[in-house]
Amino acid sequence: MTVLLVDAANVVGARPDGWWRDRAGATTRLLRLLAPLAGRAVPGVGLVTEVVAVVEGAAAGVPEPAGVRLVRAPGSGDDALAATAAGLAAAGRRVLVVTADRGLRARLPAGAEVTGPGRLWQLLEGMGGGTRG
Repeated sequence: MTVLLVDAANVVGARPDGWWRDRAGATTRLLRLLAPLAGRAVPGVGLVTEVVAVVEGAAAGVPEPAGVRLVRAPGSGDDALAATAAGLAAAGRRVLVVTADRGLRARLPAGAEVTGPGRLWQLLEGMGGGTRG
């Protein structure tokens, strides 16, 4: 049983699809794609018990969709994500963090697993979402 902890800005920024013109809109689209993962067995991950996404900056005010818990970073998204990962790990939860940020990866608690945005996009595409368009 895994908590999927997503660095939303990093995942959105991994695809050159014009996200920079509407960061909030791109984040909202990502969150809609993530929502169905909660409560599902996901290939290569196992049962996703919870989806948590850290949002920041222009995307901090996006609506929270059912199935995704948002952590709205008041400042640094990396600080919020590292603190959230530490809290989940301290509670004994298995955490899979999605980010390509090497500096952030170094700040994660021992035992936190990490995968990159490309792997998440492949997973979403395989489940019928996240197609380029």
